Amino acid sequence: MAHAHISANLPPDIDPTKAPIAFGKRALPKLNEELQSPELLTQQRALMVLCDLVHDPEKIYQAIEIGFLDNLKTLLLHHDSTVRQKTTQILYIMAIHNVGRQGLIQNGVISALAKLLDDTVDICRKNTYQVFEMMAKLPEGAVGVLHAGLIPLLVFKLKTEPEEIQELILDTLSNCLRVDASEALATGAITVLKEKLTHSSVAIRSKAARVLLEIGTHPEGKSTVCEEVIAVLVSLLEDTDPEVQASATGALMFATIKPQGRFLALSAKAIPPLLKLVAEETSKARLSAIKTLTMLAEVPEGRRTLLHHTDTFQRCLNDPREAVKRAAKIAISVIQWKP
Repeated sequence: MAHAHISANLPPDIDPTKAPIAFGKRALPKLNEELQSPELLTQQRALMVLCDLVHDPEKIYQAIEIGFLDNLKTLLLHHDSTVRQKTTQILYIMAIHNVGRQGLIQNGVISALAKLLDDTVDICRKNTYQVFEMMAKLPEGAVGVLHAGLIPLLVFKLKTEPEEIQELILDTLSNCLRVDASEALATGAITVLKEKLTHSSVAIRSKAARVLLEIGTHPEGKSTVCEEVIAVLVSLLEDTDPEVQASATGALMFATIKPQGRFLALSAKAIPPLLKLVAEETSKARLSAIKTLTMLAEVPEGRRTLLHHTDTFQRCLNDPREAVKRAAKIAISVIQWKP
């Protein structure tokens, strides 16, 4: 379904082609001075030039060394929305490069950006979320987001932001919750994510299931996922999108590690759709589906049902992926086990 696109267009009175370009060794120091100018137009034009320069990792390194980030952090709270837009855009471009991400972490930019989550201008918020999403791809960046206390805010913002920003938030949460899920659980993230599992957007459904998968990798997360979302995850096994199926199956796999999760999955009639995913040789969810069914076979009711479907697992022994063959072999031995 189509949704509103957040525009990055600048006001008509800002013409980047008229920005004065500085060259040579003095280019960056000169721009840094202009960022501190009391003249709004001078600041705007300096940001335009810097926005072009920071596509070069070497320029990013030089800018960090000169001390640009302190000025950029100050400009994040500027009264002019164009200044905030270009400042957040520059930080996002810097975050695309490893040297930039390291600089942003070391200079406390994550905490400074948190103040823009309530910005009234959509593009400023979108740029901010893009920085967080890029930062969270690094383990130390994910830790930085966690330490800045942003998880409760990100979970809350999932309820109100436009769809394209929701996707950025879910990607950020996925990487951060891989490190630690306790704060998200305490904030009631499961309830919010459960709602997103039935969203009309394929991307949001898939990403929400992915976040639940990450939560399920933590001991305290497995129980909560078991209790609240197993029935919805089972329904997503038959989603029309392969990515949604794969993410939902992965989340279900972790949830069924707990005995309670196995009983809930069986009650939700998870075996038929899981068997269907196992039978599809090209399914992205095949390996997770085999492992989930193996855990359901630990329950007598599950084993009795699966004894009639060992041929489905036998066919997996010809899969070109070693992991799938190994999982199928284990599944067959568990299903056929006799006390």
